Amino acid sequence: MKICRRAALLQQMENQYKDQKNKKKDYTVLADGAQKRNAKLIEDMQAMTDRLKARPLLHPDVVNLETRYWASVEEKIPEWEQFLLGKIQPPVDARKQVRQKGTSKDNQQSNRIGLPPRSGSMSVS
Repeated sequence: MKICRRAALLQQMENQYKDQKNKKKDYTVLADGAQKRNAKLIEDMQAMTDRLKARPLLHPDVVNLETRYWASVEEKIPEWEQFLLGKIQPPVDARKQVRQKGTSKDNQQSNRIGLPPRSGSMSVS
């Protein structure tokens, strides 16, 4: 009886050892794959950094103009948001600007000077 129990325990230990060996092999494969992916990501990031460093810097006046432009856009978003979504008429200030420009030939071709184009309603003159 003791011999059967010992043989069963020995077999169980051998099975556990094989399972551990297989798991270790699987983890090694996964770790190798992760290392290769990480190395590729690092390489890509380095290449991107090099490209960004090689780009010419913009003139400070251009940067200043761009910053002021986007600040202006962000300031006007609340006024224009509902209009751009097609829910309301254009803000009052924009309509006044159109009327003040007069009726020159250019204004007659487009009655929407100063207003952004509406989606789906663009016409070619």
